[in-house]
Amino acid sequence: MAALKNDRFIKALLRQPVDETPVWLMRQAGRYLPEYRETRAKAGDFLSLCKNTELATEVTLQPLARFPLDAAILFSDILTIPDAMGLGLYFAEGEGPKFERPLSSQAAIENLPIDVLGDLQYVMDAVSMIRQVLDGSVPLIGFTGSPWTLATYMVEGGSTREFKKIKRLLYGNPIAMHLLLDKLAIVVTDYLNAQIEAGAQVVQIFDTWGGVLSHASYLEFSLAYIQKIIQGLNTDRPDGSVVPVIAFTKGGGPWLDAISECGCHAVGLDWTVDLGAAKAQIGNKVALQGNMDPSILLAPIPVIEQEVKRLLTSYGQHGPGDGHIFNLGHGITPDVDPEHAAAFIAAVKKFSPSYHL
Repeated sequence: MAALKNDRFIKALLRQPVDETPVWLMRQAGRYLPEYRETRAKAGDFLSLCKNTELATEVTLQPLARFPLDAAILFSDILTIPDAMGLGLYFAEGEGPKFERPLSSQAAIENLPIDVLGDLQYVMDAVSMIRQVLDGSVPLIGFTGSPWTLATYMVEGGSTREFKKIKRLLYGNPIAMHLLLDKLAIVVTDYLNAQIEAGAQVVQIFDTWGGVLSHASYLEFSLAYIQKIIQGLNTDRPDGSVVPVIAFTKGGGPWLDAISECGCHAVGLDWTVDLGAAKAQIGNKVALQGNMDPSILLAPIPVIEQEVKRLLTSYGQHGPGDGHIFNLGHGITPDVDPEHAAAFIAAVKKFSPSYHL
């Protein structure tokens, strides 16, 4: 495959000097882009779009045609894994993801298959095609959900604001909870390694719901499994390169020290964390990714530019061993004007070089 023409993102993740702060957006291929909405309509529905190699490649590349981003991220969904494990994923209009067969007993957990990579081959096909089409222009990010986050959807049967079923399982039957998380850790490790083999140059673990756990429960039921996955990844490649790993827990501020020691190369920060304080706390161990509030993209462009400046100043000058990737603190929302996203990216490109002198 072609050599990387823009390796700024990889270098920042490995805390090597760069000329400017690299930038990409979580959920950068999404409903805020009219061209994405057109392609999704052509596919028929969200899941069909994920499973169509050509269309998944098309939407992965759409934001790169618009914006000077420093990375592409595979277009897929974290719930492809539970779907492959037989839970019957579907998307109800206006309600988000749902499962036809949510996990409701220990027996159901015991019966879950873990040899499911064959049913996820469409993801690896997309990774291979995207790498080919990118032709080394920017790196490609592969990703997965964390075991805890995947388990939450699998037990709740879809999205939730209360987390009653999963917490009842966690506190009422921790043996079954650990069995489920163990199975998911095996599948996630295999899945990420397959993405790496297919050409992913960075991988990110999305722990969307880690922040709903108590302090001790987060360490036992979420972070321990993220660490187990990272230990099982083939990140040292035959060509001598390294595939950096980003660990992102939404609401993970209370556990920054622990997350920084899980084996990841970078810690993703949501917008509730002070970037400068996080740098002082853990920035000599790992790179930091984040962490602008996505809602700021709904504000007037001068406000967006001021927030970019504020965050760059908060991180401060880059010295030896520093690494910062500019991103949102969570995914871009469908109501964002693409021109505001463009202004955000342009501001990072304009103002960040002075912090890398």
